Amino acid sequence: QVQLVESGGGLVQAGGSLRLSCAASGSIFSINDMGWYRQAPGKQREFVAVITGNSTNYADSAKGRFTISRDNAKNTVYLQMNSLKPEDTAVYYCNARIQQTRSIYVLHNYWGQGTQVTVSS
Repeated sequence: QVQLVESGGGLVQAGGSLRLSCAASGSIFSINDMGWYRQAPGKQREFVAVITGNSTNYADSAKGRFTISRDNAKNTVYLQMNSLKPEDTAVYYCNARIQQTRSIYVLHNYWGQGTQVTVSS
């Protein structure tokens, strides 16, 4: 099994910054990609950012303000969020697609438990 544990959420004023972390542990051979999604109250979960190798991709709402990075040695992904807006308020979820054994190339999809980010105006 694999566990994803997020940290770094909290309450911040508009214009402020937060850095989210997500550490993967357990039965891991390799991690194909790691990303962040968010879900605001009453809304569907939406994509925020993903990193695959050295390649990154962002939602339009995150471009220019958020930066995703990864420490492969620690199986950890980060999301640096700057210039936060009230509309960024949501539960942020870490996602990872993981190959668990060397001999079987199957990517298993895992989610973290979520971390709350609240941006006050």
